[in-house]
Amino acid sequence: MRQELLDQLKIITPEEREILNGRTDVDPDIYNLSPSMIVDAGALIGPGRLIELRPHTRFIHFPRHTHNFVEVVYMCSGSTRHIINGSEVVLKTGELLFLSQNAIQEIYPAALDDIAVNFMIQPEFFDETLGMLGKEPSLIREFLVECLKNNQQNISYLHFQVADILPIQNLMENLIWMLLHRQPTKRRLNQTTMGLLFLHLMHFTDRMEIGKDHYDEELTLGVFRHIEEHYRDSELSGLASACHCDLYTLSRIVRRTTGKTYTQLLQEKRLQQAAWLLVNTSLSVTDVSLDVGYSNFSYFYRIFRAKYGVTPKEYRRQNTAS
Repeated sequence: MRQELLDQLKIITPEEREILNGRTDVDPDIYNLSPSMIVDAGALIGPGRLIELRPHTRFIHFPRHTHNFVEVVYMCSGSTRHIINGSEVVLKTGELLFLSQNAIQEIYPAALDDIAVNFMIQPEFFDETLGMLGKEPSLIREFLVECLKNNQQNISYLHFQVADILPIQNLMENLIWMLLHRQPTKRRLNQTTMGLLFLHLMHFTDRMEIGKDHYDEELTLGVFRHIEEHYRDSELSGLASACHCDLYTLSRIVRRTTGKTYTQLLQEKRLQQAAWLLVNTSLSVTDVSLDVGYSNFSYFYRIFRAKYGVTPKEYRRQNTAS
């Protein structure tokens, strides 16, 4: 980010000056905090506006709270530590954090050079972004749809580690500059910039961490159920589409929760079923191979022997002799 923009964002605000002078709690009047610790859009987003920007308040602990708007945090320099729905997120320079309305957030004090900006966004701002993304299922699209519906939300946050992706960094700098300088009649430009940002982020879902209550476990259980029922012809791409999840995210979640790739899980199931068929049916080895989804017989022989230490015929003989 250009130094002149960083210098502008680094300026001590009146709120921060009070904190440095001894204030030990967040001023509820600034955020129109309710007793239930909901930060109110009416206090931070001007009348008739769909998006506002303010520098993140440093030097103080912000207790657990939610928002009745969508918040996006961009780390311009340094880092900030967040607890979101019980999970720790450390946001580093160049990274992005998207928070839905149901995210319960706690923020630890930031230092002078930990410069972040908060985008406060009314959900309808994303109408154009959603149109630009099209109808292809993905967790990013699901996040936006849930924010627009503002009802039951499964995804609480998206954390993108994209500091080295130049187009994303340029788009963020442009958006910050336009909002800081309050460019008139630029709503459409801001919405288009946000749409372009999401289009770029769609290509970097492998850099995305997801906050979703029990999501990883539920998705992994769904993967196991799918393999159990469709091991003969199961494909990860089809499963990802059925789960409304992009391929890279699904692969990463499966690997993280099981320690194995989807291909390894599928192969284990197929070989277990092949072993059962060899012992409990009179099917030929070739038919067994076809039945569990392997038309390449030499490959089936090779992986079966690698797992069980014997050929399929030897396995049948050893386990049916008794």
